[in-house]
Amino acid sequence: MHSRSSDRTLVIMAKAPKPGMVKSRLARILPLPAVTALYRCLLEDTMALARSLDRVEVAIMCPGSDVDELACVAGDGVRVLAQKGQGLAAGLTSVFTHFAAASRRRIIAFNSDSPHLPAPVLEGAFEALAAYDVVVGPTYDGGYYLVGAKAIYPSLFEDDGIGTGSARETLLTRVRTLQLSVGFTVPFYDIDVAGDLIHLAAELRLAPARAPRTAAWFVDWEQAVAVLRQGIGDP
Repeated sequence: MHSRSSDRTLVIMAKAPKPGMVKSRLARILPLPAVTALYRCLLEDTMALARSLDRVEVAIMCPGSDVDELACVAGDGVRVLAQKGQGLAAGLTSVFTHFAAASRRRIIAFNSDSPHLPAPVLEGAFEALAAYDVVVGPTYDGGYYLVGAKAIYPSLFEDDGIGTGSARETLLTRVRTLQLSVGFTVPFYDIDVAGDLIHLAAELRLAPARAPRTAAWFVDWEQAVAVLRQGIGDP
């Protein structure tokens, strides 16, 4: 259940599921319709995960050109907001500028491609903001799948290194420069490359309810995924 009366806001960083505009690294190795459909499934499962949290307002931050399409995907009760500026760093800055401007809410910006993350991890991120200025959810590849704060720190996402293997260290360097305290959630993975996709396929074979739309995608595109599995030497 999501609620605007809560002091907890989960903002999904998203794009509209348009061909050629999402999951560029996977688009090099999978058919474009498959990649577009995958992203839509990931996004819809991510929204379902967000809606499962109690007393949390759910919103989407996206490029201005994607607002109308994402509003249709999101449905009622989820605000879709246009970021100021281009790129993910600008989007993250927009999240905290918008939601932390009026009061010290606990705000989590969450990626749109980790719908298999256990819900208690998100709950733990909100709880961590009671003790820390910033909370970070690290990914195994050197990035992060969520970042949270209660206030605006305009320089936190400057010099966009997001999407690189040094993104998390760049963020933490800024955290230290601003003399902010930081807590961490468990390391996890998002879906960027073939290995991530194969890993997720194995997880959802055992527990499809964790991300049911994405699990169904693996059935629909079973042959393409099998080719990927062979290509990376997965038995």
